[in-house]
Order: sequence, then C-alpha cells, then structure tokens
Amino acid sequence: MNEPSPLRFSADPDDLDVARVHRWLSEESYWARGRDLATQQAIIAGSRNFGVYDEDTGQQLGYARVITDGVTFGWLADVFVDPEARGRGVGVALVRGVTEAIEPLGLKRFALFTADAHGLYERFGFRPLPDADGWMMRPGPGFGADVHD
Repeated sequence: MNEPSPLRFSADPDDLDVARVHRWLSEESYWARGRDLATQQAIIAGSRNFGVYDEDTGQQLGYARVITDGVTFGWLADVFVDPEARGRGVGVALVRGVTEAIEPLGLKRFALFTADAHGLYERFGFRPLPDADGWMMRPGPGFGADVHD
C-alpha cells in the first residue's frame, strides 16, 4: 500500500485552483450551492485565502478563507476538503495553517459557523459562543435555511 503524498499548506493566492474551489463550493458544499463563478472570484479577491496541496502532484486538496479587518475581527469561512482527500489530515492541516497564519494579528474575535465539524475546530481553540445571545445577523438576499455564509 502506497503512503499518501505529503501535504503543503499555502497562504499564497497564486496557488489557488479557483475553478476547483468554485466547483467544490457551488456543487458540493451545503452552504454555497449554486454560487456563480463571478461571485466566487469577488469573494476570493476580498478575503485572505488558504489551501492545502498534495506535495507531489501540486493538486489542491482543501480551501478556506478568512474575512478580516486584520486587527480586531476575523471570520473563517468556506472551509472545504476534497471528498477524495478526506481522511488524509487535510482538514487538520488547513485549520492549523489558517490559525497559525492569523494568530500574529492578535484578533479579539475569530469566529466561524459549522453544522458538522465542531470537533475539528475545537482542536484549534474554537468554542461555542459564551455570549451568543448578543450576536445578531441581518440576512441579505439569498439567505435561507440552506445558506450559512
């Protein structure tokens, strides 16, 4: 049995396979299904983007982005691991890389929403909101029961 190739984390937006990220999110995620390519490109342009790649092939295996002012607040979003790469530690490498890249900013709040990966994020210090009653949201166009970003 062959060992999987080593993983490489990158914060370089030039490394992104934008078409692959768009396909993952628009076709396979529960929160961004149907997102068009122009919207995805605008999202990438307005975010800090991260990927995990197969060291041998260079193929992108995971994606995440952070929306932040760089000083006080950050929002981790669009975390996705290629279904064929799951079980290789891609999600762990991705969240570890993102948190290490963001840590030097000293953000007062670094938040996210997840429906199914609480255990992964808890490994990196994320906790349920202690003051959730104070958080509010103003839904915009396209927000619905199946949309969370």
